[in-house]
Amino acid sequence: MQLHGRIHSLPSYVKQFIAAFIIVLSVGYFTGISFVRQTDSDHPSGIEENYLGNENQEEVTVMKFKKGEREMLTILHTHVLSISFIFFLLGGLVAITSLPKRLKGFLMIEPFVSILLTFGGIYFMWKGMLWMKWIVMISGTLMTLVYLIAAGAVLIQLFKRE
Repeated sequence: MQLHGRIHSLPSYVKQFIAAFIIVLSVGYFTGISFVRQTDSDHPSGIEENYLGNENQEEVTVMKFKKGEREMLTILHTHVLSISFIFFLLGGLVAITSLPKRLKGFLMIEPFVSILLTFGGIYFMWKGMLWMKWIVMISGTLMTLVYLIAAGAVLIQLFKRE
């Protein structure tokens, strides 16, 4: 079965459905990114503080406590599963675009590497490997950039002629 460029031959109502899905998915994705900013987890020290607490610091505006094991497992479980589904669905749509195959492969596979690095990094940082906050920061940023590129590419490809 030929998938490359298939998006161009879809009926207009299917293209509109996919566009609506990408737009709503993006609202959800970037609402999550807004939450990350709200918790000050958009920089390395904030990531560390969010999971390990700040009760040992002298001056804090909001007191945060180290997350318990049950809470960490819940956070990791829900985020890994839900974000994997997001990128599985988005990757399926990227697969039917007419983008260069190497770019498609990168946009389809990289998010899964970033998911493991981001959430594995959070876990290992929580366990005491504090340098993992840098891995979390870099992989989380890369995951978001890939999301932007992939979602944008799908939207552009939906209305581009073959």
